[in-house]
Amino acid sequence: MGHAFPSRFSFKFIKLIKEISLNTKIGKCVLSLTVYVSLYFDTEMLLMVWRNAATEPLFSALGDSDAYVFTCINQTAEREELEDESRRISDVLPFMCVLRLVAREGDRVEKLTNTQISLLIGKGLHDFEAQKNHEVNEFRSKMRSFCEEKALERQLLPWHQWIEYSFPCELEPCSSLPESGNTKSKNTKKIFVNIKFEASDVSFSLMKNALKKKATVFRLVRQEPEDYTLQVNGRWDFIYGKHPLCQFKVSPPLTTNCLNIAFFRHYFLSKCCSTNTSSLWSINEPFYIHLVQGSRVNADEGMKVGAGLFHGSELLCKVVTSSEVAVCSEPLWDQKLEFDINVADLPRMSRLCFALYAVIEKAKKPRGTKKKNKKADCPIAWVNTMVFDYKDQLKTGEFLLSTWPSVPGALNDLLNPMGTVEKNPNVDSAAGLLIRFPNIRPHPLYYPPHDKIGDMEKNGDMSVATKEELKEIMDNKNYTEFFEDEKELLWKLRAEVRDRYPESLSKLLLITKWNKREDVAQMLSLLRNWPDLPALHALELLDYSFPDPTVRAFTIRCLRKLSDDELLQYLIQLVQVLKYESYLDCDLTTFLLERALSNKRIGHFLFWHLRSEMHVSSVSLRFGLILEAYCRGNIYHIKVLSKQVNALGKMRALSDFVKTGSQKMTAEDLKLCIRQESYLEALSDLLSPLNPSIILSEICADKCRFMDSKMKPLWLMYKNQWVQGDMVGIIFKNGDDLRQDMLTLQMIQLMENLWKKEGLDLRMIPYGCLSTGNKTGLIEVVKNSDTIANIQRNNSNSAATAAFNKDALLNWLKSKNPEDKIDQAIEEFTLSCAGYCVATYVLGIGDRHNDNIMIRETGQLFHIDFGHILGNFKRKLGINRERVPFILTYDFVHVIQQGRTNNSEKFERFRECCERAYKILCRNGTLFVNLFAMMKAAGLPELSSFKDIQYLKDSLALGKSEEEALKNFKVKFTEALRESWKTKVNWMMHSLAKDNRP
Repeated sequence: MGHAFPSRFSFKFIKLIKEISLNTKIGKCVLSLTVYVSLYFDTEMLLMVWRNAATEPLFSALGDSDAYVFTCINQTAEREELEDESRRISDVLPFMCVLRLVAREGDRVEKLTNTQISLLIGKGLHDFEAQKNHEVNEFRSKMRSFCEEKALERQLLPWHQWIEYSFPCELEPCSSLPESGNTKSKNTKKIFVNIKFEASDVSFSLMKNALKKKATVFRLVRQEPEDYTLQVNGRWDFIYGKHPLCQFKVSPPLTTNCLNIAFFRHYFLSKCCSTNTSSLWSINEPFYIHLVQGSRVNADEGMKVGAGLFHGSELLCKVVTSSEVAVCSEPLWDQKLEFDINVADLPRMSRLCFALYAVIEKAKKPRGTKKKNKKADCPIAWVNTMVFDYKDQLKTGEFLLSTWPSVPGALNDLLNPMGTVEKNPNVDSAAGLLIRFPNIRPHPLYYPPHDKIGDMEKNGDMSVATKEELKEIMDNKNYTEFFEDEKELLWKLRAEVRDRYPESLSKLLLITKWNKREDVAQMLSLLRNWPDLPALHALELLDYSFPDPTVRAFTIRCLRKLSDDELLQYLIQLVQVLKYESYLDCDLTTFLLERALSNKRIGHFLFWHLRSEMHVSSVSLRFGLILEAYCRGNIYHIKVLSKQVNALGKMRALSDFVKTGSQKMTAEDLKLCIRQESYLEALSDLLSPLNPSIILSEICADKCRFMDSKMKPLWLMYKNQWVQGDMVGIIFKNGDDLRQDMLTLQMIQLMENLWKKEGLDLRMIPYGCLSTGNKTGLIEVVKNSDTIANIQRNNSNSAATAAFNKDALLNWLKSKNPEDKIDQAIEEFTLSCAGYCVATYVLGIGDRHNDNIMIRETGQLFHIDFGHILGNFKRKLGINRERVPFILTYDFVHVIQQGRTNNSEKFERFRECCERAYKILCRNGTLFVNLFAMMKAAGLPELSSFKDIQYLKDSLALGKSEEEALKNFKVKFTEALRESWKTKVNWMMHSLAKDNRP
């Protein structure tokens, strides 16, 4: 890797195999050349091969050289046609460095697009096709049509709407907007926007072609009994039974070769709908399944299987346990597992959860005890599956479930209802469970459609209560559990809740008995007339506790009110709750794609939030399909995103080079690598993944370095093409999971927005942070800043006394700001210090030493490195090292008071800013709790259950009045100030342990 090569390198043939054969089926000669290559291939390579082929006897049977293309097996294990012959082999990375020259086949543009998408999303599209899954096929077909339709609509936009899509405005939140009549003033500056249009010729041609309407063609093909296929415009959709076609209402134009649509409907429905059918809600028989056997089980003890039926987080009936079998890699149960619930009472989103566990004996009892040895359950694996398929049909037949390994130590909850319903794709190594759903009736059974459910609804048990009774229940139970009698009363008053407390919908859904079809019918009927909720209240309903499709459709209807800026603010959470969806086709997926295809900035971050988790087996299929759909709806964005992916690949290669190098690795070695043409080309002229509004134009190798920490992050600097002499910096981290940092910075950004809307600007710096892959990501460099530790050490004689030098910060600020600017710098410090005191307390941010707190030369203080949140403070030898609720040391106070000990006025103003900021956050406490709850699916170690969010509820004083909350905060403020000497001791110990003086 340390060698630099010229941009053009003469191609070297190691071996050339010529295979010319006659293909009788197509009546022409086909040339197949296998070329073993090294290093580079260029535009002359095809001509060189052609000159060699000219000596062969059948050369005259070949076509023009343009009719042939080089192919290889690429990084995603699929055949790729190498249209761009100027690419380097090091970028293509073919399998065993083998290229083949073959005749072009099929649609060249389509194949090239498929290859680009595969490389971009990190998963070959052939993997989707290899699934042979009807749900996957239908989802791909539907989303492709949807996204291509959106792309066509975008091509027809007026120029100003196209500009809004491509370059969405970024506006600062404020307490009030200026009145329209006061927008003009003498000081108003004119803004000139320079716009570069790309691919304009293609756009216009697409617009013209779009005007040519094409008739929709339908064909009916009979393949197997009860298996019909509908072909629409050459694309195939699989349709089973009557359910989807009953909603078919269009009458498209016909051709002589098409089946008349009226006849088609009559014929199809007569075949499918004339059979005897039963209403699912009329079958009052117990639901059961057959547990057949296991496979590839690795256990040394007897084994059992536990099975539970869940609706969201609610257990619908008692868990059923199989009999114990002896140790065996393929245990055989062949046992009927019957559940205490009727088929009629199964909710639509019933989830069947299995746990495979070993039964082990505990340590033997001492002699003389008569009690038998107890046995313990040791979880081995788990897997979930839906009771109904994606077409609302009750499942029948055998299913082989590939399980997921259980997390060590998770002995309390053997079942994992919050987990995915996807099977483990590593089928060769994962334990398997073979189960069989019974054929309860000889014909398919479907869950009743929504209009039928409404007809079954009964209102006989609804009653009316006084306003006082209902208010007492709702006010007292905002953040606590309901008692059984309160649940019963609240259910009877559900109509009153809808009319007076619509924002309490989540509470009503949680007490609904989803294992009673009558209650389900009543709840869904009530939901039809439920008033829309504010979007921020509706976010709560995306939790896995609310899986019903009607509820989720209602939620998405409410979320459509979100502005683009608000949607971007909560996009991290919206991507995470996709993991709770039970089927590929859902309202949330369609909503996110629709908004991403109407705002390029949303599309950019949706891509990276999905792309960063493509290595996670449980979501790679779902996320990959959404990424494919987005790319097909925005072909022009592929080039921009591919450039970013390529640059990140080079950054990772540089990082590996630095981390695996010798102890004597220097910054000069890194700079030498960056100066290679392949690296300069890949790392320059791209949009920043952190912020697509920023262009990383030209990397400055001389300014790049790697940082002195465990993971050796890369410090990369770019020229700012808009400001002469200015620089833009990013940090590439390889080896650290940045998702928790992303979440914390998102919350700080949200806090700042809420404060600004209240007219309080606390000068926060929520710098950019983006996870881009498995333990890799980017962090924005905040220019002209330094750590508190460096400032203290550079102004002290020894590391031991540096932390106690209260004048160091103020002297440093004075050195960076002349006399006419020092007051403004102190003001910036005061406001930002207040903001971070409140933010770090509310979020419970730990590990706050002086290397994790920084300050800009302008005076703004800010925190970095958020590895510990929600009160998970660091401990040393079992002792809590952090004894204060937030950092407020005397040297901070010294700066706030402008270096005067008696300047109490400045300090009181600082205290008032803290209290005002805290009260604003308390008023929005539910929003923060909901956003953190939505992140449970992310799998962060410090945020995996509702227990982890309890710290947030306590710090925001949820359920308490504003006066009580403020009183508690004042106590914490006094404690932070009084105990600040403990912080100084902690900082001193940190400085002694790590003296990183530059």
